[in-house]
Amino acid sequence: MNICVKTLEAKDIPDLAAAFLQTFWKTQAIYFQKILDEQKNEKRVVLVVRFDTVIAGFLNIIWQSKYPPFAEQGIPEINDLRVLEQYRRHGIATALMNEAEKMVFQRFPTIGLGVGLYADYGPSQQMYARRGYVLDGRGLMYKETPVPPGTNAFVDDDLLLYLTKERPR
Repeated sequence: MNICVKTLEAKDIPDLAAAFLQTFWKTQAIYFQKILDEQKNEKRVVLVVRFDTVIAGFLNIIWQSKYPPFAEQGIPEINDLRVLEQYRRHGIATALMNEAEKMVFQRFPTIGLGVGLYADYGPSQQMYARRGYVLDGRGLMYKETPVPPGTNAFVDDDLLLYLTKERPR
């Protein structure tokens, strides 16, 4: 089986939309067009992975994170890593992360990401730990805002812990 990672091109959008419209996320072509436009404006890089010739996943590198601590420190953020369920456990996420880290570490000493807290994120949490990502120490965030002690937070995709990784020496 052949895994190929490359940057998003307009010709990829129909395949991405067809693949991800059928998922939990129900992602439409308009989303992929938006992130392609941001890629053209150098706000992000979108990496697309094919397993043989079939779309299997994607991720974004956001050069200017919306998470204030990353933005203040100039730390790019890996965002929205998605792998279609039927292609999980085949090295797809690893291939995407390898390429993303390679791209970021050519320009920056640190990379960051946010990870969700409920069970669906368990494999991602484990992968990030194995790859050397560590908690940024700022605690629980909801939509990039700290969750104060003693308050309730809605457990969804916006409830995150943020992690960073330093460029290997």
